[in-house]
Amino acid sequence: DSRASRLSFCTKVCYGIGGVPNQIASSATAFYLQLFLLDIAQIPAAQVSLVLFGGKVSGAAADPVAGFFINRSQRTGSGRLMPWVLGCTPFIALAYFFLWFLPPFTSLRGLWYTTFYCLFQGLATFFQVPYTALTMLLTPCPRERDSATAYRMTVEMAGTLMGATVHGLIVSGAHKHHRCEATVTPGPVTISPNAARLYYIAAAVVAVTYPVCSSLLCLGVKERPDPSTPASGPGLSFLAGLGLTTRHPPYLKMVISFLFISAAVQVEQSYLVLFCTHASQLHGHVQGLVLTVLVSAVLSTPLWEWVLQRFGKKTSAFGISAMVPFAILLAAVPTAPVAYVVAFVSGVSIAVSLLLPWSMLPDVVDDFQLQHHHGPGLETIFYSSYVFFTKLSGACALGISTLSLEFSGYKAGACKQAEEVVVTLKVLIGAVPTCMILAGLCILMVGSTPKTPSQDASSRLSLRRRTSYSLA
Repeated sequence: DSRASRLSFCTKVCYGIGGVPNQIASSATAFYLQLFLLDIAQIPAAQVSLVLFGGKVSGAAADPVAGFFINRSQRTGSGRLMPWVLGCTPFIALAYFFLWFLPPFTSLRGLWYTTFYCLFQGLATFFQVPYTALTMLLTPCPRERDSATAYRMTVEMAGTLMGATVHGLIVSGAHKHHRCEATVTPGPVTISPNAARLYYIAAAVVAVTYPVCSSLLCLGVKERPDPSTPASGPGLSFLAGLGLTTRHPPYLKMVISFLFISAAVQVEQSYLVLFCTHASQLHGHVQGLVLTVLVSAVLSTPLWEWVLQRFGKKTSAFGISAMVPFAILLAAVPTAPVAYVVAFVSGVSIAVSLLLPWSMLPDVVDDFQLQHHHGPGLETIFYSSYVFFTKLSGACALGISTLSLEFSGYKAGACKQAEEVVVTLKVLIGAVPTCMILAGLCILMVGSTPKTPSQDASSRLSLRRRTSYSLA
């Protein structure tokens, strides 16, 4: 029985590969979508704000909806979860490609990109939720599930790095600064067909990874029947469970604090490329800076895991604040050496900001269940509501900050922006993330944090939580 429960190396690798497309696409959109919409599609900043806000809200709203429908779906010949992954694959690939497509009309481009970004975010959620939940149906052996999760996280980190690298290398020719040096007038620059074509190629390369990786997932991974069946009658409804969880003080404190921190990280990521392009002389270093952020985040993750275990979660949270002085320094002294140091430290801070909430959530959920003695189904509500709230906070932060560019007089596609725009970008890259991070850390440090319960009582629940949701 133990041997039958063991997963082969091939199965673990194929399972990890299944999550690569979403990580590649998310990485590419996080760093480059805003620049594409403003400088290549040349739509007004106010419309870009609506595009980003609408897409993020769609992704947030799709989380509980996906959980609702997937939990009620029937098992088929290929399993209960795998059909959702395979069914979403062609549609999400098309939505991603058209997200980077330059339509021939100009008056309705804002509506075009809002539609396809909303579709992409919603479909990505319907792809990611069953994919991550598939861990529970790979094997009944907890150790093998932990091993499969480790493979998934490793391959997904590689996918995040690959996404920004491949996309950035392909489209780098679309943002050559010499196209502005030959322009006398400060108005918008006519976009060459070559620039649009480079984005088409990059989009097609990323879109192709969806059917390729999904096929490898389907061929290499076999979904087992779900052994868990309801044993104690109907549980709480989603709304009733949500009301209970949001009234739990440790959970409420953790969610509010990471609403600020995750929004700060998303603002920093989104405006790094735009800041280098329009508010400094760092346009030639964009690709190197993005790679520095991602490489430092990937390499520092094991270190932060050790720090979490050795010194505790409250102590580790101070690692997030390392970004604060360096972000202010970059806004004040936007030179290449400073920018690379800031990029490295930002990657280290981003790593702990992503790792810490997923390390704290199991303790919060165990603390809740020890106090209320509800069934295990509430852990799903804890996780889905946390993902929902963090996505919603990112939507509001990116929407409002992009709207501020419109108020400052940002001209889509212009070679040289007004001084007010440069100041706004410096505020968005320095002061805004700083205030959000400090506010989040102050909330997190107030009061006590739930202690980690004994391993005997919570090991199986913690395993299920760790493997049921991803960081995307």
